[in-house]
Formats: sequence, C-alpha cells, structure tokens
Amino acid sequence: MLRCGRFQLAIDRPLLMGIVNLTDDSFSGDGLAGDTAAAVARAQKQIDAGADLLDLGAESSRPGALPVSADDELDRLLPVLDGLVGCGVPISVDTYKPEVMRAALRHGASMINDIYGLRMPGAVEAVAGSDCAVCLMHMQGEPLTMQQQPSYRNVVAEVRLFLRRRVQAARAAGISDERLVLDPGFCFGKTLQHNLELLRGLDRLAGEGLPVLAGLSRKSMLGAITGRPLGERLAANIAAAVLAVERGARILRVHDVAETRDAIAVWQGMRGAAAASPALVP
Repeated sequence: MLRCGRFQLAIDRPLLMGIVNLTDDSFSGDGLAGDTAAAVARAQKQIDAGADLLDLGAESSRPGALPVSADDELDRLLPVLDGLVGCGVPISVDTYKPEVMRAALRHGASMINDIYGLRMPGAVEAVAGSDCAVCLMHMQGEPLTMQQQPSYRNVVAEVRLFLRRRVQAARAAGISDERLVLDPGFCFGKTLQHNLELLRGLDRLAGEGLPVLAGLSRKSMLGAITGRPLGERLAANIAAAVLAVERGARILRVHDVAETRDAIAVWQGMRGAAAASPALVP
C-alpha cells in the first residue's frame, strides 16, 4: 500500500497518474496557466477517464526551462488545488520549493512530486511531519542545462545509488517507506541511450522494494525513436507505458489516461490468461 495523505492506494496493479499542466510553457503544449476553470475541467476529465491520482505542476521542468518564483507558482497552483478539494482521488503537486510544498499540503495535496528528490534546503523538513506521499526523482543537473552534456559511466547503477541515498535521507527524517515512490527521471539529464538503458533496467529499481513511477508520456525520447512530433506520439506513449509496467513500474504519469488504461487492461488480461492456462507462454 502507498500512504498518500488520507488515501491508501493499493499498488498490486499499475496506477495511472493523470497530468494537469498549469504552466505557460509546457513542452507538450497543454499548459493551462491562469485558467482555473479549464484546469479543473481537465482534471475532472482525467478522473473520468480512469486516473487513480492527479499530478499538478505549475512550473515547467522541460529542458531549458527558466525557474519561476514561488509566488508565481502558487498563484497558478492554489486556485486549481482548491477547486479540486473533494474530487475523490489523491492530488500530487509537482514542485521542489519547500514553501510551495507547505502551502500545497495546507490546501489538501496528498503527494509531493519533487524533481530534485528533496535536495533543496528545507524540502525534507517541509514534508517530514505530514502524511503525504513523496516521489523522489533523479535528475542530473537542473532543467536549464540538464540536456547539454549528460554523462554516466553506468546510468542504471548511478540512478539506483542516487535514489537509494535519497531514500536514506527521507528515512532519517522520519518518512516511512509506505510514503515513498521512486522515479528514475526519464529525459531529465539523460541522452536517448541513457533513457533506453534505464527503461531496460527498470526492474533493478523496482527491486529496491518501493513503488516506481515512470514518466514517459510524450517525452523527447519517443520522438527521437519514432520521428513523430508531439501530437503524434500516442502509440509510442502506450508502448512505453506497457514496457515500463512489464519491468516493474507501479505508477504511470500520463497525459492520455483512457488509452493507457485500456492498454494496461489488455496487458493484465494476458497475464491472467497466461497464469490460468499452461498452453500460453507468459
């Protein structure tokens, strides 16, 4: 079980985290900065499509993105968060700023999704005393420069070690394992080859015993593989999601909830059929 504020989420099946982008410079072109009604409607559409939880992000983390102030981030975030109180699913807030974390938790957020893995001063303390879930992500560098020259000797081993150390820091602050999620940070300071190696070795992260979140939806790696622009990557999104689940991911952060839900349902059906029939090879 994943403890997510007042929610307890079973992780014996893959969960879908629907993306609600509140920025004005989203890499995927779906930013809704300043339009509270549209953002709440988008969130409800994600829930209706089968999202198990939502992820609200009010600061862009695309490659080359400039940081925004905490005040600007909160101005975008809090009206939407307030509008979703009582929506029936946990709400994650994608932020690395301790002041934004604290405000989001006061306004009902159930999870903090931190691209810096609680490395910013005060971030661990901002979440330690709450009951929210925390997603610890790996990123080499920072959004402004992370894709300039990413380099690793062994990307899977290095990401695994980084996340293990962040888990240790969280535990030392009193954050229990039932609140922790790991994210390898696809496309956050990684080349295409690094991303493919991480996807191939995702089961090594899942072997750490904590749920793994995979955020592959519409990412540049899929465009590099297929040659498709952003608006034509649905098939690639679904293929990547299924591959991630096969390798142990328990949360998928996605734009296309309904389509991903159906693909995972087929995958689950085949697994069930394979288990029931010796004539089928898993």
